[in-house]
Amino acid sequence: MPRFEGTFTIADAKRWVGQEMALSDWLELDQSQVTAFGELTNHDHWLHMDPARAVDESPYGGTIAQGFLMLDFIIYFSDQTGLRPADSVYNLNYGFDKVRFIQPVPVGDTFRLRDRISLLDATHRDDGRCLMTTKHELEVNGIEGPVVYAEWLSLWTPAHAA
Repeated sequence: MPRFEGTFTIADAKRWVGQEMALSDWLELDQSQVTAFGELTNHDHWLHMDPARAVDESPYGGTIAQGFLMLDFIIYFSDQTGLRPADSVYNLNYGFDKVRFIQPVPVGDTFRLRDRISLLDATHRDDGRCLMTTKHELEVNGIEGPVVYAEWLSLWTPAHAA
């Protein structure tokens, strides 16, 4: 189930509540991406940015990916799986109800990430927009269970309300 199958719209979002809607394809990540994120966000801690030091001093055997980098991939995975409602023109990031960084994510040659996505809630507003809460369980190959759990809120605007 890598991509969402069917037609998903703001108008019928409620019928999908409580269901797993998609499992993304794997996304390969490497140290250069972890380093670039650290540089971009001014988060230069050696645990993420210095592989040589991390091999010697980290309890994880090397560098680990930043939690916020993992969280940032939620939008990518939502797009990659086709989970944008067909009748929407855009959405606004409304924030998160819950985020947990469950396990550290070691960076290595086989570092691949994917997202298991479910719809938790869809609240229609009087102005035609819909606040949707999606559950994201990010998985890394070789690590049992989710490494990140997040409940993301996004405010979707249909074409007639834009």
